[in-house]
Amino acid sequence: MNSPQGRFAAGARLVDGRRFERAEAWGKHLLHHYEGGAVVHVHLGLYGKFTSQCTPMAAPVGEVRMRIAGSKWGADLRGPTRCEVISEEAVDELFARLGPDPLREDADPEQAWRRVHRSRAPVGGLLLNQSVIAGVGNVYRAEVLFRQGIAPNRAGSSLTRGEWNGLWRDLTELMPVGVAEGKMITIRREHDNGAPAYEPGRPRTYVYRRAGEKCRVCGSPVKQAELQARKIFWCPQCQV
Repeated sequence: MNSPQGRFAAGARLVDGRRFERAEAWGKHLLHHYEGGAVVHVHLGLYGKFTSQCTPMAAPVGEVRMRIAGSKWGADLRGPTRCEVISEEAVDELFARLGPDPLREDADPEQAWRRVHRSRAPVGGLLLNQSVIAGVGNVYRAEVLFRQGIAPNRAGSSLTRGEWNGLWRDLTELMPVGVAEGKMITIRREHDNGAPAYEPGRPRTYVYRRAGEKCRVCGSPVKQAELQARKIFWCPQCQV
């Protein structure tokens, strides 16, 4: 492992040559575990990405923060929000600060429910709060709220247990499909009326990025607003 850009050079030296043991993710945090207890913690943020290639790897192009080179393949990391080496104890502390991740088998929906049910904050904001529930991005936030008929500005404390169960069930069903298929699929077959995606090459959605377009279910114009500095989309007729 090395850091062509130089910003992760000290961290790369700590794990260079060590055996890679396993990888795991919790929400938007990726952890690479190496022998001896060192862990590389990566948060991609909005612009970070990995690109892979077979070895021997070509010379790095652009601002490569971290380069991993194995015997048969390698990967370059560019533009992450965070890339650092931490201890196993620090991993435990990180996970303690995060809410349950719907993609993990050990996720505890009760933990998230307790936080949502006690909060007067808008449920649309709570779904993006990583300390409440980890890994839900803006697309899934807008889409599951639509699918469950819940307005994004409703207080978390106003949700019934049945409404929360529906939200969690949708997340645990839709997010794994996104991982497996490499694209977000949120529209039920009976609502698939052929309306195009919000832009070519993007997922077809109920409301996300469809402000002013007709709702796929009732035909009302989709609304857009700002919620905690992020854009939120919803149907005022289908979501109450």
